Amino acid sequence: MMQRVILHVDMDYFFAAIEERENPELRGKAVVVCMLSGRNELSGAVSACNYVARGYGIISGIPCSKAKKLNPKAVFLPVRKEFYTSISNRVMEILRNYVDVREEGDAFEQISIDEAFLGITEKTGGNFSRAFEIGMQIKNEIKETENLTCSVGIGPNKLIAKMTSSIKKPDGITVVSPNELESFLLPLKVSKLWGIGDVTAGKLQKMGIITIKDLAEHDVTHLISTFGKNRGIWLKKAAAGIDDSPLKERDGSEQISRISTLPKDTLDIKLISQLLNKLVEDVICKLDSMELSFRTVTVMVINSNLRMYTKSRTLNHHVHSKEVLVEMAHEIMRELLSESHVELRRVGVRVSSLLKRKGQKSLFDY
Repeated sequence: MMQRVILHVDMDYFFAAIEERENPELRGKAVVVCMLSGRNELSGAVSACNYVARGYGIISGIPCSKAKKLNPKAVFLPVRKEFYTSISNRVMEILRNYVDVREEGDAFEQISIDEAFLGITEKTGGNFSRAFEIGMQIKNEIKETENLTCSVGIGPNKLIAKMTSSIKKPDGITVVSPNELESFLLPLKVSKLWGIGDVTAGKLQKMGIITIKDLAEHDVTHLISTFGKNRGIWLKKAAAGIDDSPLKERDGSEQISRISTLPKDTLDIKLISQLLNKLVEDVICKLDSMELSFRTVTVMVINSNLRMYTKSRTLNHHVHSKEVLVEMAHEIMRELLSESHVELRRVGVRVSSLLKRKGQKSLFDY
């Protein structure tokens, strides 16, 4: 059986990094993005901050008024959730292009606005050196297309991939292969184990369990009697770096999409159509592998100014015909091109409103 390879991408100080990108004058300053309550100028909590602000002790979750006391010269900005989400969607589209095409199950799991797991076992053939190369490609593409950095962790499961992505932040990449698990895990404090909160860490400390090595060597029956069967067994497995949990698309994420960069910034319909055809082919392969049909088609374009535009069409019933998808995608693209005077940099296609086929006929079968 091929060695499982999971990659975790974590965008670096995402909200604050976007604000720095949009206003380069912020670079080098302490930038604090606040979820404001509206009661007064700084009533609310810190949602995100850059590394300069962290140097003053400012962290997510503390009151904005406290952050102001820690650094009165910091730049305080309100959260722009919709704007951040639109950029997150673009980043996630990039990431989806790197995952395995699976016959069963999923190979992509977005766990927050700025984090996702990618299954790349088939793409790498279980080879962690190849996984490192893919990680670097992802980092370079996000930097090139969005002018943002991310940190990447690669391991044999979600647990290890998630833990490794934080080792070389910001803008780092770390690989832990199966034969490096012990040397990576055992010296760490038990609080560093992903999934262990302050309460559990406190209980473990009272039991004399300080490091993951202590946890790995602890009697599992004692763990079960203290934390319950499921939690006790999980703690024992996690300390050994064992995690069989699958990657699962988040609820409500019923869509399949592909996005890619054009060979050069262009409005040439021939070049754009060639790439669009390839993306449609990839989407159809994924639909076929999962035995799904679709109702809604969306075409996305990102121009050379990094502005994103989308248009969608919804059919009156579900289909899974490649011909229909090709026709709709090109029709939408022609409309987008007729409205664009700026050369395109990237194009994408997405199908949504998905449904299991269950022997259903395609539009061309009627």
